[in-house]
Amino acid sequence: MAKYRKLSRTSSQRKALLRGQVTQLIQHGKIVTTEAKAKEVKKIAEGLIAAAIREKDNFDEVTVTAKVARKDKDGKRVKEVVDGKKVTVYDEVQKTIKKDQPSRLHARRQMLKVLYTVEGEDLCKKLFEEYAPKYASRNGGYTRIVKIAQRKGDGALEVLLELV
Repeated sequence: MAKYRKLSRTSSQRKALLRGQVTQLIQHGKIVTTEAKAKEVKKIAEGLIAAAIREKDNFDEVTVTAKVARKDKDGKRVKEVVDGKKVTVYDEVQKTIKKDQPSRLHARRQMLKVLYTVEGEDLCKKLFEEYAPKYASRNGGYTRIVKIAQRKGDGALEVLLELV
């Protein structure tokens, strides 16, 4: 038995196709595709969600001091003259941040190898903060394949792949 389906594509095309579909599934929660593609995407997506569940609590909360530029009412930086030069005025602010432990950082980097970057959305953060707590009590089976109909053009079976 083969490890994966070739989907009648070269390896680079196949990897790009699967990465794109996994990214869309994580971003939107469901996609419509053919049955063979859905089965391959399901394997990858469930692995990512399982990794997020394993590492969801592996972080430390750290308080750091950051320099932040002081801004006026218009949102522009406040500058003052020092030794004949205009210099931006900075305030020190205490911030609490989440610092990943090494195993969580590794998991995040493995996810970034698979997922494409989407403007305005951090999909790794979505996996760790939204999907991991939601599926923490489940032992696998994070996705569902629902058969829809045959495609009109070539008769391929179309399915809806969605997160449960």
